[in-house]
Amino acid sequence: MSTDLATREALAAPSAAAAKLRGIQKAAVLLVAIGEQRAGEIFKYLGEPEVEALSLEIAKASKVPTEVCRDVIDEAVESVLAEDYLAEGGVDYARSVLMRSLGGDRADEIIGRLAATIERRPFEFLRRTPPEQIAVFLRNESPQTIALVISNLHTTLAAQVLSMLDADEQADVALRIAMMAETRPEVVAQVESVVRSRLSAVGSQEYAAAGGIKSLADILNHSDRSTERNVLDELAKADSELAEEIRLLLFTFEDVVKLDDRSIQMVLKETDQKDLAIALRGVSEDVRSRIFSNMSERGAELLREEIDFQPPQRKRVVEEAQGRIVGVVRRLEEAGAIVISRGSGGEDALV
Repeated sequence: MSTDLATREALAAPSAAAAKLRGIQKAAVLLVAIGEQRAGEIFKYLGEPEVEALSLEIAKASKVPTEVCRDVIDEAVESVLAEDYLAEGGVDYARSVLMRSLGGDRADEIIGRLAATIERRPFEFLRRTPPEQIAVFLRNESPQTIALVISNLHTTLAAQVLSMLDADEQADVALRIAMMAETRPEVVAQVESVVRSRLSAVGSQEYAAAGGIKSLADILNHSDRSTERNVLDELAKADSELAEEIRLLLFTFEDVVKLDDRSIQMVLKETDQKDLAIALRGVSEDVRSRIFSNMSERGAELLREEIDFQPPQRKRVVEEAQGRIVGVVRRLEEAGAIVISRGSGGEDALV
């Protein structure tokens, strides 16, 4: 039976046929189901071979039964949810949550489907390890090894571990993460083996790309402000252009002036007024003016009074308040409610 005929027969069958489709066929069905515009957006992130292969499958699947579309979409949603559960708490946690919602058989099926992905993740066994324990272990390792490990952790854990390093070491490791390209699978495997044996963990992972400017920016976006500032200051001394590239991917409290008025107003609605009063201490008049101009006259007057009459605050307290507001900004951006313009051109430029 030819490949074209097999594809047509699989797609012509009722909903159970979705289980018979190959991965690329399911991907094609999903792209057809979400429509041309969204499919086109996804194509931007794929390589030429993947686009060609998917285009061929889409061309073959001229008519896709509703039941097949529904099953493929359901499977995609389940896989995304399972990936989130894996990221949050590992394989056992994901299986436990899926069992409660879908039953044991379905949970095992989904976990089994994601098994290859799970095994490909370097240092997956560190996900449940306290950041303090990881930091203590890494303290005796070379900066390059530390950079390799941290760049392969999920961003929240990576940020926690980075913040626990000494200030000088933070900058050195951050520079190595930013400059890191692809690492040979055997090197990753060797480092994993050492880390796993010392932490008495169990796991088996293969190579996956990590590191680079975007990786470091993601880590710093989840770090506290003192870590972020120290890393950027030290990076600027070693490579000012590199530091500026990373800075453009970050959003600090002072960057509120880059937001349009509507976005600032949305942020203010989601912000605790006590945090705002503390966060505005010590910032430039430009930042204050931009905030006040996006409030009602009465609201701005009350905020000024609160700032004037509040006692002096420790720098750490001010930075924590600013960090919470930046968290609001990033949350709104992730939800698509606001857009942050980063730099003067490229995909993030406002047009």
